[in-house]
Amino acid sequence: MPVPSADFKRALKRLTDKEKETLLLRAARRDAELYDTLSFELLPDVTVETIFEQASDQIHELFAVGATGRLLNRSLTKALQKATKEVARARRITKDKRLEVDLNLYTLRHIFANYTGQFESVYGGFFTSTARLAARTTQLVLQNLHEDLWLEYKAELDDFLQQLHSRAKSRSLKFELPRELVLPD
Repeated sequence: MPVPSADFKRALKRLTDKEKETLLLRAARRDAELYDTLSFELLPDVTVETIFEQASDQIHELFAVGATGRLLNRSLTKALQKATKEVARARRITKDKRLEVDLNLYTLRHIFANYTGQFESVYGGFFTSTARLAARTTQLVLQNLHEDLWLEYKAELDDFLQQLHSRAKSRSLKFELPRELVLPD
């Protein structure tokens, strides 16, 4: 992303309000994420909760529609990749780390409620992607959230991690999967 130069900033200051409005509307029409970001920042009825609702609906639909067909494991892996991108998009719009953790947990809840049978498939992509998401969510909780919130997420994350470790495929992972969310003293 380019950094605006000093000349660009001066030229922007010289524009009238109407010209600025026209330019901003044109940019928002071309970029959906910019439109969503501006809506979040400017409109009072677009809150973190509404962004969570929209993103969780999108994630649910990705798994409902995208996870079909003969190669279910592969389509689940693709749905999980798209869900991860949706979570990242919501984080970029709101700049809220807790929203990212909540959406990751929503995705993990959906996976563990509906698709754990696919962990035993001969194809390990879906299991590995799910394990990576659980490990990343654990890291996000510890690195980006306040210590008071850690206990709120601990039981659920420990349950997900325990379920992943109970599978035979957990020994063949090429990365370290934490056994539980370890809180510092």
